[in-house]
Amino acid sequence: MPILSVHHVTTYRYRQPVAFGEHRIMFRPRDSYDQRLIDTSLTIEPPPKSLRWLFDVFGNCVAVATFEGRATTLCFTCGITLDHTPEHIPVFPLAPHATHYPFGYGAEDMPDLIRTIERQYPDPRHEVDAWARSFIPAEGRIPTQELLAAITRSVRQTFTYHARSEKGVQDPVTTLRIRRGSCRDFAVLMMEGVRALGMAARFVSGYLYNPRGDRERHVGGGSTHAWLQVYLPGAGWVEFDPTNGIVGNRDLIRVAVARDARQAVPLHGSFFGFPADDLGMRVEVDVVEIDPAQARSRAPALLPTR
Repeated sequence: MPILSVHHVTTYRYRQPVAFGEHRIMFRPRDSYDQRLIDTSLTIEPPPKSLRWLFDVFGNCVAVATFEGRATTLCFTCGITLDHTPEHIPVFPLAPHATHYPFGYGAEDMPDLIRTIERQYPDPRHEVDAWARSFIPAEGRIPTQELLAAITRSVRQTFTYHARSEKGVQDPVTTLRIRRGSCRDFAVLMMEGVRALGMAARFVSGYLYNPRGDRERHVGGGSTHAWLQVYLPGAGWVEFDPTNGIVGNRDLIRVAVARDARQAVPLHGSFFGFPADDLGMRVEVDVVEIDPAQARSRAPALLPTR
């Protein structure tokens, strides 16, 4: 059970002093059986006029900052320490009826899952549908875990990762056609693919641990990361990272989950000035493993209050 430390800095720069609107910050990981929060901190420069916390509709912890005055930079520095329990060889205890695809969800689950099964992006020529169904053998039945693992690893093997600074998500049909995208693009493509197969999927925003001694292990480090979860009867919400071909939670630090990627933006807000005043944003994320003794020394001050 490694102890992981996350240092996340986001800096906005402007040509001249500007005023700032409300900013919403999603950086606090979700406490769970596989990741236990030890310490969190948030520093904002210039200091906000007010900072309040809330839970959104998905149960994500969100900080809301308001400002007064003007400045040429706005910087958010987040620190996180957590105890992470990875699933190195994930084996999901699926319900008997869900061990093979196709399967169905029970009547008691459908009211809560239905919106995560609905497609979110147009696919007029059924290209995403055809791509998802290409993983199903001619006889029509396949072990569910094998199917999802094949889709996850296929993206890693046959698509090219490209970090994009543009806002928003690339249309899944575009991602499929050009075989290129960012982690959020790949997550949304696979979400739409498994939804086309009738499965419930949701978007996950968080961080990726890439050991310093093994930098070739993953792509997508140095910034926030995105992947997806699929709901499987008997196992619940299971992690899949198509960017790196990861099945299960290994090296993934979960911060926020949402039905749509636009509902899980790590940090967003507004400024008041001319468009030319915006000199851009810089994001730096460093995730390292630390000695448990360091974490224990912080423990008295870091038990989460919510």
